[in-house]
Amino acid sequence: MLLERRGGVAVLTVSDPARRNALGLELSDRLARAVAACDGDESVHAVVITGAPPAFCAGADLGVLAAAGESGSAAGLHRIYAGFLAVANAALPTIAAVNGPAVGAGLNLALACDLRLVGPGASFDARFLQLGIHPGGGMTWLVQRAAGAQTAAAMTLFGEPLDAHEAVRTGLAYRMVDVAGEPRSAAAHEAVVAAAVELARRVAAAPRDLVIATKAALRATAVMAEHAAAVAHETGPQLASLHSDAFARLINSARSERGARGPAG
Repeated sequence: MLLERRGGVAVLTVSDPARRNALGLELSDRLARAVAACDGDESVHAVVITGAPPAFCAGADLGVLAAAGESGSAAGLHRIYAGFLAVANAALPTIAAVNGPAVGAGLNLALACDLRLVGPGASFDARFLQLGIHPGGGMTWLVQRAAGAQTAAAMTLFGEPLDAHEAVRTGLAYRMVDVAGEPRSAAAHEAVVAAAVELARRVAAAPRDLVIATKAALRATAVMAEHAAAVAHETGPQLASLHSDAFARLINSARSERGARGPAG
């Protein structure tokens, strides 16, 4: 697990390239701890999640899954889930930078992020049923929320993988990043990460507490049935932001600019 700081953006790289970044217990634990560290670091405003080339994440370690099955306990499964669930529950905004296969639990990891940017080498493959395994970690909920019921059924029941173009078309990914050269090269991977960091820097320019409150509002209002409920939910945080130092500085700056221009007429 690698942690790199680029200004107010933390880049977390799931790194076990010899095993195509498959999530074993140790790697999942390290990812969960890294996400918690970012949430607790006041200087971090957004997080980019990626995988060491050439894969994003090949899924869960099959040996660990087998051991969890033999034990009959959910605890082993939940330890595998820990990394991507930490991403799903992060207070800070998260972007997945994907330019390789995201398979099984790796698909869950990508879906756990708020936004997915893809390069031409990206692919998304549920593959649970093909392995004789029921989907886990909330995958069926995550994929339906991201891409809708039909795409979720195609991926989950019928084993339909999505390439980068299809991921964008279906809404599973937000945007594809143009890259030069070989689609899964190190340079292509870095181009996708750089695009994700550039997008995340917009968040880093905003007050951290406001960013966290806005993400919390997106989560809360997503399950509300009526607009009025969302209006009520947002009123308190918006009033609080109107009393913030950041907003006061903006008002003072606007007033200064008007004063420098002089009266109109």
